[in-house]
Amino acid sequence: MYNILICDDDKDIATTLKLYLTAEGYHIETASNGEEALVVLKEQDIHLILMDIMMPKLDGLSATAKLREFSNAPVLMLTAKSEDSDLILGLNMGADDYITKPFHPAEVMARVKSHLRRYAQLGGMPSPKEGTITVGGITLDDDKKVVTLDGEPITLTPREYAILKLLMENPNKVYSSKALYEAVWGQASMGTEGSVAVHIRHLREKLEVNPSEPRYVKVVWGQGYKIEKGKSI
Repeated sequence: MYNILICDDDKDIATTLKLYLTAEGYHIETASNGEEALVVLKEQDIHLILMDIMMPKLDGLSATAKLREFSNAPVLMLTAKSEDSDLILGLNMGADDYITKPFHPAEVMARVKSHLRRYAQLGGMPSPKEGTITVGGITLDDDKKVVTLDGEPITLTPREYAILKLLMENPNKVYSSKALYEAVWGQASMGTEGSVAVHIRHLREKLEVNPSEPRYVKVVWGQGYKIEKGKSI
């Protein structure tokens, strides 16, 4: 799955782009200014950026110049016709292309797919190894049955591993305790869902810097558990 960052202070535009791209199977991160975009880019594995030019705090031109210090992901500038001179400056600063507002969904999809394809062909984006799942800093290699967190191996019990694998295979999907128990234990829960909470707590202790404020394994109160793909979904 490709990860795309939408950086635009216009919530309507950001929401519209997110709807289009999510429907095409992309995972979306959002930011409302250049400063937020740089934070996301340093914390998440982003494959393409849609960057507005005019934004508060840090504009798209300055943000593009800064992100080029550590990222070679394609940058598509979102620009109004009145910003043609800024657009040229953006391309000189490292942007790869531009999309003029108001845009058509088909044009956005075509540009995004074209640049992702080219980025992959040029080796900027390694093909994920079959049997390997990555969510944020967590990587699960199901062939070797190895889990790493920020590159460091962690030891899980078979139940913890099975719960983590199920959640990572379905990021952002909420599983009730009953559904998790029946999927992982392979039998009807019969009121034994409490053991799921125990295993979730142990998982958090191993995966989270601060288990009481988890980045990954989240509780959806009254509904169940999920693993979050990113912070600004």
